[in-house]
Amino acid sequence: MKIKELLFGPIPKQTESEYAELDLSQYEEVMEPEPAETYIRVAELSNLDGISELKKEIYEGNVVVVDISAIKRDQMMLERALRDLHDVVSDVGGDIAGLDDDLVITTPTGIKIDRSRIGGR
Repeated sequence: MKIKELLFGPIPKQTESEYAELDLSQYEEVMEPEPAETYIRVAELSNLDGISELKKEIYEGNVVVVDISAIKRDQMMLERALRDLHDVVSDVGGDIAGLDDDLVITTPTGIKIDRSRIGGR
């Protein structure tokens, strides 16, 4: 069973006629950098060496979305990485959840993940 299905229940398959290509480039405005208390960081984890940088980001109070697709074939590495991330978010009072088969989101202190869906199916 997929992580997404565990969190949100079974998701109906879309047919090709229900699929629409969206051009989001008009919404992606480049803004002047301003300091923020919390950033949403996106990371790709390809080996366990990257865990220390992810931990640093979580301890600094950032939300981290991690692509774990590169380590999914090695079950031991995947379990170790997820256990390490779980330990860090537990240590800071954050949260961790799977967004998809290949994505995990971690949150720092004071931010919890609501596992219910808003609208949609």
